[in-house]
Amino acid sequence: MVAQVEELTNLQKSMNWSAGEHTLQQVRIVVADDQRLFRESIAGMLDLEATFSVVGVASNGLEAVEVARRLQPHVLLIDIKMPHMDGIAATRHIKSEFPEMRVILLTTFTTDEFLLEGLSAGASGYLLKDMSAAGLVSAIRAVYNGEQVTAPDITNRMMQLLGRQNPDKGLLSDGLSSRETETLKLIARGMIAKEIAHALEISEKTVRNHISSIYRKLDIYDRSQMVIYAMKKGLVDIHETR
Repeated sequence: MVAQVEELTNLQKSMNWSAGEHTLQQVRIVVADDQRLFRESIAGMLDLEATFSVVGVASNGLEAVEVARRLQPHVLLIDIKMPHMDGIAATRHIKSEFPEMRVILLTTFTTDEFLLEGLSAGASGYLLKDMSAAGLVSAIRAVYNGEQVTAPDITNRMMQLLGRQNPDKGLLSDGLSSRETETLKLIARGMIAKEIAHALEISEKTVRNHISSIYRKLDIYDRSQMVIYAMKKGLVDIHETR
């Protein structure tokens, strides 16, 4: 099947992942949803934001992967239940190719099978479609700046699931040093490298070295999995996350 992708204009801005420049450029966004009215409404609403640029849309998971690969947005906003490939599978494909790309799952589903699977796939956010427009705009900005966002109801349910599935909560057996554990806690609370460096009174380079070591020791590859690990081990309270 030849993917019929609806592309938008304004592709002239180059992609830049430097956290220091995040506030100086437009956030490039792709919206993927199989419902045309919802897809176009969200895209139109986000395009009204001065610092947002919706560069493309897709109607299914396969198209989402193709569009993300070609246009390389900063943020992909994607529905879970779509034809040809669901949003979670698409997230896995995208994160494997573009680890720095932010993915937000926007859905009506809060079932257990989707919650942990979605975040474990590497999504930076899991939000419900009944949220306000202002809330969605704020969530996109937060994710773009390296934070993890989930709807309150989803966060509560996720904590219940993690607590039920992990009787060894609090037992650290992965070889993390005390400073790496402190860094992990702050990441789980939503801090970026600059904030962590200030809090721990160390350089940003040292923070990034700690983060790389955490990735290696835990065999994970992005911040969302760090947050899940920290929650499983009881390193961060639900009310401490941003």
